[in-house]
Amino acid sequence: MATASGLRVLPTLGGWSHGLGVARQSRALAVLVPCVTQVDNKSDFLGNRPHRQHPGILQLPRVSLPQALSDAAQLLLRTNSVPNMEKQVQTLTNHLWSRHVPVEPEELQRRAADLEKKLGNADSSQAEEKLRGAVLRALRKTTYHWQKLSYNERLSLVYMAARLDGGFAAVSRAFHEIRTRIPEFQPQTLMDFGSGTGSVTWAAHNTWGQSLREYMCVDSSAAMLGLAERLLKGGSESGDPFIPGVFFRQYLPVSPKVQFDVVVSAFSLSELPSKAERTEVIQNLWRKTSNFLILLENGTKAGHRLLMDARDLVLKGKEKSPLDPQPGFVFAPNKKPKEEKFSLVILARGFPRETHCWPRITQPVLKRPRHVHCHLCCPDGHMQHAVITARQHGRYKRDLYRCARVSSWGDLLPVLTQSELPPSPAQDPSEN
Repeated sequence: MATASGLRVLPTLGGWSHGLGVARQSRALAVLVPCVTQVDNKSDFLGNRPHRQHPGILQLPRVSLPQALSDAAQLLLRTNSVPNMEKQVQTLTNHLWSRHVPVEPEELQRRAADLEKKLGNADSSQAEEKLRGAVLRALRKTTYHWQKLSYNERLSLVYMAARLDGGFAAVSRAFHEIRTRIPEFQPQTLMDFGSGTGSVTWAAHNTWGQSLREYMCVDSSAAMLGLAERLLKGGSESGDPFIPGVFFRQYLPVSPKVQFDVVVSAFSLSELPSKAERTEVIQNLWRKTSNFLILLENGTKAGHRLLMDARDLVLKGKEKSPLDPQPGFVFAPNKKPKEEKFSLVILARGFPRETHCWPRITQPVLKRPRHVHCHLCCPDGHMQHAVITARQHGRYKRDLYRCARVSSWGDLLPVLTQSELPPSPAQDPSEN
């Protein structure tokens, strides 16, 4: 259910629109094939706006770091010399981008058993030892070797140079969707799990600075927490922080009764060593969520799978000791490929507040003469391929066709779908 798009980053340290409401019958002249029936015509969704500003557009085209954050980061890089910084930044970026989750012990045992069968049976202790050695060598060649990253002061600085702007852009896109679709939502508290350089805090302050009064930053690395605090203080050890109400800690709050309006985990689930630990963390984060849980990972197949597992755990799993009995629902599945590539899922408590449920565009819109191809993730989770054409003649406007042509990867398309029709096979958008 993840979708994807390009988010352009303005060069600073390295540097980088939504949907409600709908059209009258007289404005619904587009043909959708195979499983989309008609433009949503419950209300005048365009009003007096041009098609390029239809309410399904969610893109946040450009984001640049706040000047105070950019200045603080530049100061820290100048005053803390790191040898071969550019090379280390590229090495870390490549490592993070190619990262996979650790192979579980059960999976490793299964692979070893398959290799033993493939390589043959041992009829003596000497042959068994030789077979075991061959299996181990084969496993080393074919198994991803996951290692935990230990962020000391040097690596924290390298991470800041590599990921500060991209992380800020990705989280800003998630916050933008919530603010655009639910403008009345004014959070007061936020928790950031795996807070790193603190880009979530800066993005949240940029979005809801008037209402947020508490930011809880949780990271196991003391060096990373120290760096985030210095960034808030303009790059120095002392002084007043640019954003008030920010607290730092190395562990999640113990009390099960503590909840936050917004909980974020950005690029942190992939740093956990096992599925069991990821499950425990996701359940813990969801228990601490009173409104929105935002999960982001790299825009790769591995990142996409992590988020789909997390989504299913929240939606289908039984919550332990829930503080809030309200169920969860997917508010925004997304994938945004500096351009910054990332996978995103936003989970919300309660029930959808919007009156409509429009499908989301999950691949780049293919624009052809007189028609466009849209790959859609429908509200029921099915993937559908729609070919939208405009009539050659007639007295009615071609609203849906024009809206589709100006829409992008990640936007909502203002149409109604027929979920009872056979859907196209679901496809991992990362494979396209």
